[in-house]
Formats: sequence, structure tokens, C-alpha cells
Amino acid sequence: MGGRVATHVMDISYTPRRLTRETHFSMTYESEAVIPLEVGFRTLRIGKFIREENDRLLCCELRINDEKREIAMIRMVHYQQKLRQGYDKKDKSRPLAPGDLVLKKVVGTTKNPLWGKVGPNWEGPYRITLVAGNGAYYLEDLDEKVISHPWM
Repeated sequence: MGGRVATHVMDISYTPRRLTRETHFSMTYESEAVIPLEVGFRTLRIGKFIREENDRLLCCELRINDEKREIAMIRMVHYQQKLRQGYDKKDKSRPLAPGDLVLKKVVGTTKNPLWGKVGPNWEGPYRITLVAGNGAYYLEDLDEKVISHPWM
């Protein structure tokens, strides 16, 4: 079977993002990209290209780009707020009390350096023995060995 295989390559920099409604290319380089395919064929954008007019239009585009970035930032903040609201609606937090079992976060100095990235991020379970206040708790392991200082 001797034939040509047609491939389609799509670069994400030409695709507008749903969140900002702008392409990565336009947000980075402050102008829209012309793909190589458009240069070889007479498309609408290439057919109307006038070099002298292009410089003036690019200056106008540069003035507009700050506004585009600001609008994209507003959309992004709005999107993040909606995500947070959805998460907070589902979150059913309750205060921790003595007797509850919890996991303790493994922080930098207590991590075993030989494990690298694949080491555990949590230790436990631990039992809360006393509420110290402001989200801090005194803990003991399941063998009733007390941890000397409170944990948050």
C-alpha cells in the first residue's frame, strides 16, 4: 500500500482558551498568529494585508492589549470564585474534638531524604488528646505515645 498519510497537527497556541477567550500566542506576543498554511494560500487575512497599514494597526492593537489582559484577568478571577463557591457548598467541615483520629502532614525536616518525591506526605493515624486552640491539637499515636508539642 503505497500512499501518503495525511496528518493534522494542531498547535494549542492558535486555539482560544475558554476561560480567557484569547489565544496563548496573543496574550504573550500581543498580536494574533498567522499559521504557515495561511501564508502559502490567499486567505482573507493574507489577501487584505497591506504592509504600510499593518504598522498603524499594530500600534492600535498594542494599546488594546492591556485592556484584553485586564478582561482576561477579570474572567479568570470570576472563574476561580465560582470554583471556590462550588467547593465550599460541598464542604461539610466540622470541628475536631478529643478522641478523633487525624493524619499529620510530613514537613520538610521530618521527611526521609532517601525517599525523594515518592515518600509519604502524611503520617498517622493519630488521636487528638486535647484541643490547644486556634486549630492546634495535642496528639498521641495509637499506642498512646504522646507527641510533645501541639500540631496544627
